[in-house]
Formats: sequence, structure tokens, C-alpha cells
Amino acid sequence: MTTAVWARLTPDKVAVVNPDGSSRTFAEVNAVANKLTRLFRQHGLGKGDALAIVCSNRAEFVEVQAATLRSGLRITPVNWHLTADEIAYIVNDCEAKVLVGEARIAVLPEVVAQCPNVVLKLAVGGPIAGFQDYEEAIAPFDGSDIPDPVLGNQMMYTSGTTGRPKGVYRENPPVTPSSMYALRGYDENSIQLCAGPAYHAAPLAFDIRAAMGAGAPLHFLDKWDSELVLRTISEQKITHLHLVPIMFQRLLALPDEVKAKYPVDHVKYIVHGAAPCPPEVKHAMIEWFGPVLSEYYAGSEGGAGFTISSEEWLKKPGSVGKRPALLQVRILDEEGNDCPPGVPGGIYHQLPPGGGFTYFKDAAKTAANRVGDFFTMGDVGYFDEDDYLFLTGRNAETIISGGVNIYPQEIDNELIKHDAVADSSTVGVPHDEWGEQVKAVILLKPGYQPSEALAQEILDFARKALPSFKVPRSLDFVHDLPRSEAGKVQRNKVRAPYWEGRTRQI
Repeated sequence: MTTAVWARLTPDKVAVVNPDGSSRTFAEVNAVANKLTRLFRQHGLGKGDALAIVCSNRAEFVEVQAATLRSGLRITPVNWHLTADEIAYIVNDCEAKVLVGEARIAVLPEVVAQCPNVVLKLAVGGPIAGFQDYEEAIAPFDGSDIPDPVLGNQMMYTSGTTGRPKGVYRENPPVTPSSMYALRGYDENSIQLCAGPAYHAAPLAFDIRAAMGAGAPLHFLDKWDSELVLRTISEQKITHLHLVPIMFQRLLALPDEVKAKYPVDHVKYIVHGAAPCPPEVKHAMIEWFGPVLSEYYAGSEGGAGFTISSEEWLKKPGSVGKRPALLQVRILDEEGNDCPPGVPGGIYHQLPPGGGFTYFKDAAKTAANRVGDFFTMGDVGYFDEDDYLFLTGRNAETIISGGVNIYPQEIDNELIKHDAVADSSTVGVPHDEWGEQVKAVILLKPGYQPSEALAQEILDFARKALPSFKVPRSLDFVHDLPRSEAGKVQRNKVRAPYWEGRTRQI
């Protein structure tokens, strides 16, 4: 209940600034969190029950997060750009009994029609058919601190390589020690920016939860606008923020005269990860903002604790950090043998004491990415002679485009429904700005001939079933797809020709 602590110490300090400029103080956020907790309890909800939130970057997201942290509920933020069926699947799979949704998300009535186990539906930002108004629902309740808080949990979803998304479940919720905020340079004058989507694991951890824990005002932006981001950083005196490499590239692409208008010498800490950063881009950011960039290497499942400061990185360009002291990391070849320094292999992170995470209700998927007490996120890399880790590739079953994980099997599952498609192997191909771009590689059924018109027809077909960020940006036809002895398409072999001649395969 750090929000309650900050509400007591600095009640009138701004806690959240919405994209439209309206704001909430710590006292106001705290009172709403207490009211929500009492509302949940009135519905018989408490420790272990689940809540899903489908909402853009706005103060209610923080209020609901604060409420789950004191009510014992487990929160699952959902990507609101997904289709109705995809959102409904996550709401049902996480076993949500509470659904908080935003009126701007038009598919929510269609979602709740598929979610019979939701007992409390709250609408923010306007009316939604079948939902209670958020403000009206909490109005009757007392906003004073509840006397018996219960620590809540969260469960993020990571899409499956062969099927539906899976929740990354931890029985014991992780707690960030207050000393961590001091190490990141937070003090009473710190101001946080959240320029990425709140539902994503990294902005949630490094922007929202960090601001809540450190007692820093949090400025939300609703969508990316390079000059608006830079102006906000400069005029609002932002000191801390999380960005991904494509955001770096877009800021750097601003005209020099625009960049010159906005001083940034007050920025203390820019944390980045989620996708590989081209060294020339990171050099340019450090030259502009100073040595304030801190890179991490982790995923929704966690990681062993890789971080690297600007100073270290300048000595080891391209590295994501030195071998951590507390948890072990192994580089394994395809036979499960440890690789020597300089030789790439699969990266395996040691699970923390207590077992770390499991994939929610999927023991088989949990076991599939384990080797003993170690797990992998599908990345390939090597340690150099000084124990610094360098990433060189990734399992072909994951595409990272603009910092967003995309799982090609989900796309193939839709493409093969087209009458002309015999088989599909979607892959990530190189793209200078996005890192990777989604490409569909299609094998046609007999009787169909490759053509631009047919390619466009297949892509239009995909747009009807997939959210826009998953729709392939291009399509190639082939006469054959490489297969294993078991008949499975070998996606890595489909992907390889597009990356030929590149030292990094990510």
C-alpha cells in the first residue's frame, strides 16, 4: 500500500496527469482505491480472485492497480487493440470476476457476452452497455484506508508460439524494495513519463509501478507523437521514463531545429529494453541525453537480472549486461551442452528460489521451456571473455516489431483459413525502424497461381480476423516449405534467407 503511504505523507501532490491535462492527487487516488476495495468486498471478492482491465493510459488504470494491491485481487491488463474474441479469451482464461473497461473500446459489449463468470463490470470514460458507471459504483463507499489490506498480485499474458496466449503466473507477488528507487535516482523532485501502453509489462513496471512506489507524479501520453513526447519531457521536467528503440529512432529523426527547442539536461534515467537497440541509435541517444540510459534484458517471464549502464555499454557496445551475481545463466547448444565464451547458444535463466513462474493452467508449456531449474525465452546469445552477454538471435517462433512481441503461429492459424492457402509460415524480416516486420510466406493449393491480386486478397482476409499490428506487411509465395521429418514446417529455415549476410539475426 505505498499509495496509502504517499497519500499520508504528500496528500496534495499530483499522482497522475491524464493525456488531456486533468490530474489526480495521491489522496484522491488512494481514496478511490479504498472505495474500489470495499466495492469488491461487497461482491464477495478478495484474495486470489481475478480482475481484468481493458483501458488506455488514464488515471483509472492507476486507481484500479492500487486497489488490487490492497484487496488481494490479481490484475491482468489486456491489450485493448486485440479483437473481441482475443480479449474475451484472456478475460475467461485469467478467471476474471471483475472487468474494468473503457468506453472508447467499442468491442467490449461483444466481449462481455462471451464472459459469463464476470460478476462486476465497471465502465470508465462513458457508458458501456451492461456495465456500471465506475464513478457511480464507488460513490457510496468510504474512501478512508481499509484496516486490513491484503497484498494483491498481477498476471501478464504472453502469446503462445503454438496457440492461445498464456498467463505468466507467480504464486508470490514480487515486491520492489524501496532501495531500488534510490538506485535509479528517484527523489522528491522526480517526475515520471509513461509514453508506452499501460497494459504492456515494461511500461507497467518501469513507469506506472515505479511512480507509485517512488511517490513521483506520473504523466500519461495517449499515443506516440515524437514532438509531443519531447515537449512533454522538456516542459514537464520529466526525470524518469521507459522507452523502446523505435521510440529512440523517432525522437532522433526529429529535425535539429525541433530538438533544439526542448532542453533535456534534467533527465536522470531512461530505461529501455523489449527489443534490441542498434548500437548507432544508442550512441546517438547517449550523445543527446547524456549517459542516463539503462538497458535491461528480461521478459514477461522474468530473467536473471541483466542490466547495463551507459558507461558500461560504451565500453561493451551491443551488450545487454554482465552475468548477474545472484542467479545463474547458461548458454546451451542444441544437445544441452554448455557453450564456451564467444560461442552462441540458447540462453537459459535460473529460476529464483521458490520456482519463479508457471504458465497459468498449462503444465506442458511450463515444462517445455525448462532445463532443470532453468528456463528460456527463446533468445540466442553468447558471453564474451569478460562475462558480458550479447544477443545474436532468437527462436523463429517470436517476432519483435517495434518492441511488441508477435507470435507467428497465431497469424498462420488465420491465413490457412483462406481458400487458396495450403500452408503458411509467417516470419520476421529485417526492418531498419521496427527491427522486424511481419511477412507471410504462403504455399498455395493446387489450381491457384501467385499474383499481386491474390496476395492482396489474402492480406485483406487476414485484416478481418487479426488486430492491425499482427497483419503481415508483405507476402511471398513459395513452391515448397521446409519441413522436419515429423512434417512440421521449419520456420527457422523459412526465416534464414531474409537475414542472410547479417551478423545479428534480431
